[in-house]
Amino acid sequence: MSADKLNLIAKKLCEKPKGILAADESTNTIKKRFDSINVESNFEMRRAYRELLFKTPNLKNFISGVILFDETIRQEDSDKTSFAKYLLTEGLDGLGKRLEEYKSLGASFTKWRAIITIDNESNMPSDYCIESNSFNLARYAKIVQDCDMVPIVEPEVIMDGEHSIEDC
Repeated sequence: MSADKLNLIAKKLCEKPKGILAADESTNTIKKRFDSINVESNFEMRRAYRELLFKTPNLKNFISGVILFDETIRQEDSDKTSFAKYLLTEGLDGLGKRLEEYKSLGASFTKWRAIITIDNESNMPSDYCIESNSFNLARYAKIVQDCDMVPIVEPEVIMDGEHSIEDC
């Protein structure tokens, strides 16, 4: 990816007062959210929830990008229109091929989250964990740039059961 194109996409993602909508909840995570409000987590309910988010009037005035789960980027609204039309992950193996498809659906950036648990009593994280996550995050970023897209690298630290995002 050229530095000019990478910078252009990154600047668009950071336009004020907009932000990035993290709509990348896995099927398990969204089930937990739905369970908390007594809503069944099935394909149709997840589609309706996402449609509510993505078809919000004037969304583009507030959101500079949306992070999607694999199910979501392939999903359509109730009128059979791809969510990607409104908005314009399995691991690293095969990522380049999936990114080609996602790019054809209108994606221009991606995000990879690495969860790192810090627990001094258990001596966590290990050096191996840190090295492994660093290597995989770097590998991810390289594959994404090779596919002419912008990578967002998100290490997430869990400390004493609390989540916090750490900037790198």
